[in-house]
Amino acid sequence: MHNKGYTIWFTGLSGSGKTTVSKVLEKMLGDLGVEKMEVLDGDIIRDNFSKGLTFSKEDRNTNVLRVGFVCHLLSRNGIVAIAALISPYREARRKNRVLIGDYVEVFVDTPLEECEKRDPKGLYKKARAGEIENFTGISDPYEPPVSPDVRLDTVDNSPEECAAVIIDKLAELGYIESKKSGGVYSEEEEATVRKRLEDLGYI
Repeated sequence: MHNKGYTIWFTGLSGSGKTTVSKVLEKMLGDLGVEKMEVLDGDIIRDNFSKGLTFSKEDRNTNVLRVGFVCHLLSRNGIVAIAALISPYREARRKNRVLIGDYVEVFVDTPLEECEKRDPKGLYKKARAGEIENFTGISDPYEPPVSPDVRLDTVDNSPEECAAVIIDKLAELGYIESKKSGGVYSEEEEATVRKRLEDLGYI
């Protein structure tokens, strides 16, 4: 097992599925024997670590770079950091990649229309009504990654299928060991993981 720390950075619009897939990924990595992991979710970070920051471009980048620095510290100490933030600007993401080094960028490429349809927190509705300023995708830009390490389609694929794509990429990059050449899980292991995901309410 690769015991070096690394960062998996999820970027995408609000409602794209970043948090959902990151939680499934965390479970799958745990099942593969990864013990040291830390998940940094955008909303939780905002409430605890970046209180007082606005949603201006400058403050958004400050937030993203702060989280990037935490991921850098975690990764260099052998911990797998999973960050799920909108992180709308390419330059801040680029800086994080340079700083962290062992960095896997995951673009949750869910169309705006689909994110608006889901709107789990009712934020798009408020943004359309002018109640929220600087809202990414509506009144503020989102700069999609040009060449992400992983691109996910959460419209046609389930969260566990999306997480499996990331697992395969991590194996390809040498961060985890694939248990067999045909895939990460045997049929029996796949059934166990599926059952666990069902119990957790992911599928």
